[in-house]
Amino acid sequence: MTTDTFPAIPQTPPPPPPPAAPQKRKGGFAKKAILGLLVLAIIGVFGTIGYVKWTESKIDRISSEELTSLVTATPGSSEPINFLIIATDDRSNLPDDWDASAFGEFTGRRTDVMMLAHMIPGERIQLLSLPRDLKVDIDGYGTNRLNASYVFGGPDLLIKTVQQETGIPVHHFVEIDFGGFGRIVDSLGGVTLDFPLPGRDNKSGFQIEAGTHTLDGEMAVAYARSRHYEVYKDGAWQSTPGGDIARTQRQQDILVALFDQVASPSSAFNLPAFLPTVADNITADEGLSLALMADLGRSALSLGTSNIDRVTLPVKNSKGSDGRAYVVPTEDAAAVLEAFNDGLPFP
Repeated sequence: MTTDTFPAIPQTPPPPPPPAAPQKRKGGFAKKAILGLLVLAIIGVFGTIGYVKWTESKIDRISSEELTSLVTATPGSSEPINFLIIATDDRSNLPDDWDASAFGEFTGRRTDVMMLAHMIPGERIQLLSLPRDLKVDIDGYGTNRLNASYVFGGPDLLIKTVQQETGIPVHHFVEIDFGGFGRIVDSLGGVTLDFPLPGRDNKSGFQIEAGTHTLDGEMAVAYARSRHYEVYKDGAWQSTPGGDIARTQRQQDILVALFDQVASPSSAFNLPAFLPTVADNITADEGLSLALMADLGRSALSLGTSNIDRVTLPVKNSKGSDGRAYVVPTEDAAAVLEAFNDGLPFP
């Protein structure tokens, strides 16, 4: 990990930045018109059948025989579609120029991120993060944490467990690892986030000054992985509360910022590199065609970040009879799940 972009954080808090000059807000119509023209220009060059097939061929597919728990969505339907999106902690695919020591010495794959996405075409996108320590009943294995279902039975058992515990049908499955997510971020030129205070996580290797920064792929992954986030406040480093739950919120922040980046006219000419990079770094079910992704993408681009609702399943700490530490749903969780299923704003 390089430190040229983000200098070492001083031991005293930095002076507050001068107030930003007021900026005129661009009209939504003008922004969409510019974006539309740029996208049309790109499609004119790259929108050939050969380019589409070449891009789609890069996706690593899981056969339908291996994902029997998926619920089949109605082809061509305007009904909402649910995705289970996971990020694994597989370290075998890290880019050569990343600091591998920051990721620790672990083999195999575990689910580091589990998120349900509810797409209501032309209306709303909902993101529901599921804590990995959620106490669940795994078919054939008994009580355990949610992320254990992936270890025991791969994607299909994870999908089955999520559906049993939430009552939410899963139509499509997408998986990505640390390195793949970083490459996607880099293909867009980074992801821009605001940091009110200097922050760090010595375990994930994340370090940032206060202000607005564009994170490269390696820094974005370090921020998304952070479970021991600290801020520099009142002359000292202070731990922030929340642990895994706070981490899911940071992961959602990154996804929403990436969505905003993709929808920005300034990123339109990155799309020819962005789309193949996404395809080359995800694993998905056979039914998730590039045509479907393109249709959903066009629908999503008609929305703004204000049309993205996001929440982490409300949970509380619990000690199991097996001695393990779990989190279990609170009484508010049922209302959140119902809102997600019905496509209504989260309570």
